Amino acid sequence: MPIETDIDDSRWLALDLPTLAEVAANAVLTARHLDAEQCEIGLLACDDARIAQLNREFRGKDGATNVLSWPSEDLTPEVAGTEPALPQPDFTGEMGLGDIAIAWDTCVREAAEADKPLADHVTHLVVHGVLHLLGFDHIRDPDATLMQQLEIEILGRLGMDDPYRETEGA
Repeated sequence: MPIETDIDDSRWLALDLPTLAEVAANAVLTARHLDAEQCEIGLLACDDARIAQLNREFRGKDGATNVLSWPSEDLTPEVAGTEPALPQPDFTGEMGLGDIAIAWDTCVREAAEADKPLADHVTHLVVHGVLHLLGFDHIRDPDATLMQQLEIEILGRLGMDDPYRETEGA
């Protein structure tokens, strides 16, 4: 699968983000029965300042966030809690799914606060971002439930714990 990773902040190099992102994206595409070789995703690995700028520019929201996504096509279902339509290949047989940006500073802080390995947290956020590219969302409660269940299932297949489960003593 061509996932083009643009490393805008060199701190991401320590994590081998291109490989981690490829594994996470492939897991999502496999779960959705899509041929990863047909799919294209752009990934910007940046810092909080850059993602805050993107958040303001594209969402009108101030401040940094962990991950943003820009789907190539709006696949969001009309009926809440139902699965989005699958993307269709273009005339070349490829599917440009869209772009994702992920912020180092926020990811590191969130992983530390949750006492989780950074690689696991980033894998979760890449899975989350790719699901957004495929029309999943969490604005409406039934959609959030569906998306969360799918994230848990995909991460479980990758050998990771449920990221939404409360830890003891928390």
